[in-house]
Parts: sequence; C-alpha cells; structure tokens
Amino acid sequence: MKELQILSLSGEIAVLDSVALADLRSQVRGEVLTPDDAGYDGVRQIWNAMIDRRPGLIVRCTTADDVVRTVRFARQHQLRTSVRGGGHNIAGKSLQDGALLIDLAPMRSVEVDPVARTAVVGPGATLGDVDRATQAHCLIVPTGINSTTGIAGLTLGGGFGWLSRSLGMTVDNLIAAEVVTAAGDSLRCDEQSHADLFWALRGGGGNFGIVTAFEFRLHPLGPDVMCGPIVFPFDQARDVLRKYREFCATCPNELTVWAVMRDAPPLPFLPPAAHGTRVLILPAMYNGSLETGRRALASLHKLGNAIADGFGVCPFAGFQQAFDPLLTPGARNYWKSHNFTELSDGLLETLLDYGSRLPSPQSEIFVAQMGGATNTVSPTATAYPHRDVEFIMNVHTRWDTADQDSACIAWARDFADATKPFATGGVYVNFISEGEDRVKGAYGANYDRLAAVKAKYDPDNFFSVNQNVRPS
Repeated sequence: MKELQILSLSGEIAVLDSVALADLRSQVRGEVLTPDDAGYDGVRQIWNAMIDRRPGLIVRCTTADDVVRTVRFARQHQLRTSVRGGGHNIAGKSLQDGALLIDLAPMRSVEVDPVARTAVVGPGATLGDVDRATQAHCLIVPTGINSTTGIAGLTLGGGFGWLSRSLGMTVDNLIAAEVVTAAGDSLRCDEQSHADLFWALRGGGGNFGIVTAFEFRLHPLGPDVMCGPIVFPFDQARDVLRKYREFCATCPNELTVWAVMRDAPPLPFLPPAAHGTRVLILPAMYNGSLETGRRALASLHKLGNAIADGFGVCPFAGFQQAFDPLLTPGARNYWKSHNFTELSDGLLETLLDYGSRLPSPQSEIFVAQMGGATNTVSPTATAYPHRDVEFIMNVHTRWDTADQDSACIAWARDFADATKPFATGGVYVNFISEGEDRVKGAYGANYDRLAAVKAKYDPDNFFSVNQNVRPS
C-alpha cells in the first residue's frame, strides 16, 4: 500500500503512510476508500453535478463508533475533514478536494416506537426512508418535499415542507440527538442535557458536531391525504398570483399551497399540447379529513381558469415522491433564495418578469407558503431564527451542460438582486449556493450565540467545511 497525500488542517499537504491507513481500516467497520480504489468515483458523486471534487480519503461509516474513531484519527493526523449525509447540499459543502470525507450514507436505520410516537433516525437516511418507516404506523415527522433528500442536512438547516404550517419545522419536532464532537467524544443532547448544543443543532447546520442519531416526535397522518397540483397558463399568472396572495392570508394551517413557475412537465392529467409550455403550478396538500381537503383544494379553481388539476387522494409517501423526477441527480444546479413577509405588487411583477424568461427548460421559480405553526415559535427558541416568514422563494436554476453555466448563473444572480429590496434579508441556509454574507443572513440575530456555542464545542473550527459559523 503506497503513501497517501491528503489535505491537513493547516491547508498543507500531509502524508499518510501505509501503517496509518492500515490502522484506520482496522479500527472501523465501514469501507475505507482511497482515490485508487474501485468504487471511489461512484461514492464521491453528489446530487449537484456542478460539484466535482475529489476527497483524499473516504470513510463510509456504518456505526457511531466508526464516526468516533474516524474523527479521532483525523484529529491525531491533523486532517481537514468534511461530512456527508444525503449529499443534496446545493453548495456541495460535504466535499473538499484532498480532504478526508466522513460518509454517513450507510447509516440509514429508522426505528419507530408507535406507542411513544417517536422515531430514532440514522444520519444517512433519506426522507423516503423516514416516510416508509413512519407511515407503516400512520405516523409522520414533518420534513421536506423530495424523498431523496437526506434527513441530516435537512434537519440541521431547519427543515420545511407540506406539513410545516400545521406541524412545525423539522427542528421543532426534534427531541434529542446523539452527537460526536470535534474532540471525538459521543454525547446525547436534548433540552436538559447539553441544552446549548441542542439549541444550536436545530438550524445551525453541521458546525457543531456529527449527529449519529436524530430522535423525532411523530404525529398521526394518513396514510392517505388530499393533494395534487393545479395548473394555470402563464398568461393568467399575474391575476392568479394576486388572488393566491389573498387566498394565503385566510387559508387554514392544515392547507399548504405553493406557487411554481416553470415549463410544464408531461404530467398525465395535462393535455399534450400543454407539455413544455410556460405555466404557473399551485401544488397543494391538506393535513386533515379527506372530504374537507377535497373542498379546500377545489376552491383553488376560483383563482383562475385552470388548464387542469391533478387533485386526488394519494398516499402521503407517494406525494412526497411526486417531484423526484424533476430533481434527479446528475444535472447542474445553482440556487438563490430570499425570505418574504408578504407578496407585494412589486415583488409579483419581478417574479412574473423573470418567470417569463427562464434560462433553461428545467429551471423554475418556486414560492413556498410558510406561516402557520412555523411562526408560533420564538425566533430565539432554536438556532433557526426566521419565525416571521410567510413565503420562501427558491430560484432553482437547473441545466445539463457546462456551456450553459454562465447564462444560467447570471440570470439567477440578477433575479436575486432584483427581488432583494422586497426581502427580509434572511435566507434558508439549505438554499445557499454561495456567499459568506448569506450565512449571517441565514442565522440572523442568533449568529453571535451560535459562534459562542461553536467556541465551546469546536474552538479550533475542526468542522469548517460547511456553511461556516466561526468560533467567537
């Protein structure tokens, strides 16, 4: 076995000899991969194809013990270290060229206690893994909208989706976490034990340690829900969005309706002539009785003359997978985002302007309806601070080939600049593609408190390959 060059904490190149590598392999149960090993290239890939980085070493952890031993090994040899859960982070912060990658993907267990209504979830689990296990008992934890998203990154950033307005953010349903610290110690944190760390984990990202188990509170749901999209032609978008704004102001927390501008995918309920045309889609879901939900979704027809709707009864786990075909791995992605307390006339006009000239057929602008239960929590109760937000916009620019990079990225940046005057200045941390200034916007008034927790649990900033909070 030859020597291995790897990035050190100082930024210099360190050398691991064969004895050190053999020692690491003897300590962990999981697979240890170097760039010369078969399978390395497949394992290093992540969701966003714009991110093409080559870690110096990959440890595929299968247990919390593997994580402890790998962190201690990295500290012993002073190695720059990154951490990957589901690999969906838009900015690719789970990877750094030449660094050691702690890969949590094999840790996908989901253990449900249907009596206590809790679930203990491994950091490599996807939302699909969680939904399958919890829905077997007609229970759920509120998460995101794409079943292949990793639970770890989603939770540590806050987590929102179809159930947030009625059941709160994902972090609002986190009961406890098992964490490996930068010192290589394993500890449990909750409201009573290491409460400062537990606070920071609920929205502060991967800055404070590696979570090896999440314990969530579960809620009754389903398995069937009333859900689906309604599609309007783009020439009605101005009028529909103004009525949508009024609709959102009075709709119950059980109902969530988002707004999406994009080219129509070949949805089975749409006439073929509409496929590929610019449309406004309002996907919706009701958390409650099917009959009440049927009436609530039917009322969306009052917003305009729809091309068609796909409303119906569907298993919740199936609705969670409905948008997976539009978010498959392997495409190039660049996102921008803003938080809004209202959809003002000026903002709507800007949305319509840029929505009329999307830079690629796969690009979309979506506006997520927030409010409800997400805003009943104090902004200082969790590290996630944005408890006054009624809408979150994601500028989701997506394309296939590198020759489109400049045009697509420029469009997204221009759009973000144009909508900035209407925004709060805050941003959802999981939607940040770039920009250190945006990190402070993600944490707002909680940033200094996060920096103090960072100084306590990671004073040397060992966990720095992330949307980084520097220790105070």
